[in-house]
Amino acid sequence: MAKQDIVIIRYNAGNIRSVKNALLRLDIEAEITGDPDRIRKADKVIFPGVGEASTTMTHLNETLLSDLIRELKQPVLGICLGMQLMGSRSEEGDAECLNIFDQPVVRFQLPTPNPDNLKIPHMGWNRIFDLKGDLFDASMEGEYVYFVHSYYVPIGDNTSATTIYINPFSSAMQRDNFFATQFHPEKSGTVGQRIFERFIKL
Repeated sequence: MAKQDIVIIRYNAGNIRSVKNALLRLDIEAEITGDPDRIRKADKVIFPGVGEASTTMTHLNETLLSDLIRELKQPVLGICLGMQLMGSRSEEGDAECLNIFDQPVVRFQLPTPNPDNLKIPHMGWNRIFDLKGDLFDASMEGEYVYFVHSYYVPIGDNTSATTIYINPFSSAMQRDNFFATQFHPEKSGTVGQRIFERFIKL
C-alpha cells in the first residue's frame, strides 16, 4: 500500500488512540491532530469518537472544526459519534450537527413488551448487510462487527450498510467523499481491518 498522509481529528471525544493503534497494526501511520492546516492537507481524514453529541458539537463550533470538516474534499471516515455528528440533528442534547448526511440521529426505544430483554445501549457484535459503496466488498455481507451506541441513524438514501437491533438502522453511510460507520472498525477484528484498508486505498 502506497504511503499516505493520514490524520485522525483530535477533539473532545474519546477512543481516538485506539483507532491510531488499529492502523499501526496494519503498518499505517496516522497523526492525531486538531491543526486545521494539517487536516486540510491530508490524503485521508478519520473522524472517530465516543462522547455526547451536544457538548461535542459546541466544541467543534467553537474551534471552527465544524466548518472545516464540512469543507473537506478528500475521503473522510466518521466512526461512531463521528458518524452521528455527520447527521442533521441529534436527539442527544437536541444538537444541531454537521448535516453532511441529511438524516436525524434518534435514540433507541425499547419495545413493549420486551420478550428478548433487549437493552440500551446496543453493545456487542452484530451483523451488517445490504452492503453498498466503497468501504465494503461482497465477502463482508453478513459479517459481525462491534457496536456501542444508544442513538442511531434511520435507514435513508445514504445508507451503505444495515444492521437490525430493535429496528433496522444505518450501520454505515456514504455520500460523495464522506464515509461513516456506526460500528467500531478498530474493534471489529479482521473485518474492521479490511474496512480500514479499503478506506486508505480510496
